[in-house]
Amino acid sequence: MHTTKQLFDLSGRTALITGGSRGLGLQMAEALGEQGAKLVISSRKQNELDEAVAHLEKMGIDVVAMASDLGKETAIKPFAEAAIKHLGHVDILINNAGATWGSPAEDHPLEAWDKVMNLNVRSIFLLSQAIGKHSMIPRQYGRIVNIASIAGLAGNGANMQTLAYNTSKAAVINFTRTLAGEWGRYGITVNAIAPGFFPSKMSRGLLETMGEDAIKRAPLRRLGDDEDLKGAVILFSSTAGKHITGQTLAVDGGVSSVLI
Repeated sequence: MHTTKQLFDLSGRTALITGGSRGLGLQMAEALGEQGAKLVISSRKQNELDEAVAHLEKMGIDVVAMASDLGKETAIKPFAEAAIKHLGHVDILINNAGATWGSPAEDHPLEAWDKVMNLNVRSIFLLSQAIGKHSMIPRQYGRIVNIASIAGLAGNGANMQTLAYNTSKAAVINFTRTLAGEWGRYGITVNAIAPGFFPSKMSRGLLETMGEDAIKRAPLRRLGDDEDLKGAVILFSSTAGKHITGQTLAVDGGVSSVLI
């Protein structure tokens, strides 16, 4: 029998976080590291990774950075192999790296559609497949957390114009359900977090356009902050969440629960 503290403890666990150099990815890296996990974080830009590593190491977190463009299929296999080699095995995979594109549907560039889909959906499939096959399934243990969005739970009004992004995040949600169904027999849980409006580099333009409306739409009348994903990611990554799989948790101040 575990104590409550033990249920959430990640000491001795290993975690791979994509898009872990800033924003929501860095917030989740902090949380996992604070609970004792050994980390590998990735993003495309080495300078951002260097800053993130310095920040996390100041917190006493064991972390290594690996630069990789996961939107490119050829990058995923060597990246997965390098992460497994460094960590020994991957207990926790956080599929967070993502991209968006704003454009009216009738003028949405095909290359932009492909860019969003390749990173937001294709890379999650390929990386989960690689880590699952070569690390989690052989050990009969794993925690996969996919970062979706409330944009995957419903459509948009005419002002947002993020067709590819919404479509990709809806795909992530059903990918999560389906993979959970297949891999539960291996002791692997697969869940998703659907953030609402959080200030970040990717959301900056949208939040500038929406202004105060982004806050007014939330029953809690606030945006997400630099702590609001920590509890959810620890729940899904730890022993506390061992009987939860195939689920999507909205962390959005209540936006997805009301019709506005």
